[in-house]
Amino acid sequence: MKTLKCDLCDYEESAETFEEWMNKLKPHYAEAHADFMKQKGEQSKEEQMAGMQQWMAYNKARFEAV
Repeated sequence: MKTLKCDLCDYEESAETFEEWMNKLKPHYAEAHADFMKQKGEQSKEEQMAGMQQWMAYNKARFEAV
């Protein structure tokens, strides 16, 4: 079991896999970081996809390093 903080605040979530951790973090993002999510939703689809790929790569590396 790995425990990581949200990349935007000190909220922590634990999971066995990156995918599980990411899914557990979704409700936190929607509640605590709604403004951030709204801002990302205003980007073009291409910018959204590029940002999501960067986020996934960064956070997967963080998860794997724990």
